[in-house]
Amino acid sequence: MDISAEGGAGDAGTWAWCSLHRAIRDEQIGFPEPTPLPNGNREIPFHLIGDDAFALKTWLMKLYAHLSQIHNERVFSYRLSHARRVVENAFGILHQRWRIFSTTLLVRPRVVCLTTICACLLHNLQLQRQPP
Repeated sequence: MDISAEGGAGDAGTWAWCSLHRAIRDEQIGFPEPTPLPNGNREIPFHLIGDDAFALKTWLMKLYAHLSQIHNERVFSYRLSHARRVVENAFGILHQRWRIFSTTLLVRPRVVCLTTICACLLHNLQLQRQPP
């Protein structure tokens, strides 16, 4: 699992070296089959969501450029931005639940990776046993 990168590395650079990115790019892993959204009958393919730092791919959606967006593009960009905020909020929850993530961890990078994985597992276990 890739959950670490050098401090100055940007999102796109980190993603370029991520094992999940390589597996998708090399077609070693595929997305689930398209399925209808709730209360819908049109099959919708799965996508990843990125920002302007990422190159557009058939499997990666990003916002329209801010210059001269038409109404439908503004609506799409707003909804896609909302989806990204949901993901970012998940990381905020992890930070809030375990304050260790609010400071620099003065340990080896491998220990930071293991700590992060353990925090995610504990969070999911806690949600299973005590739903909100």
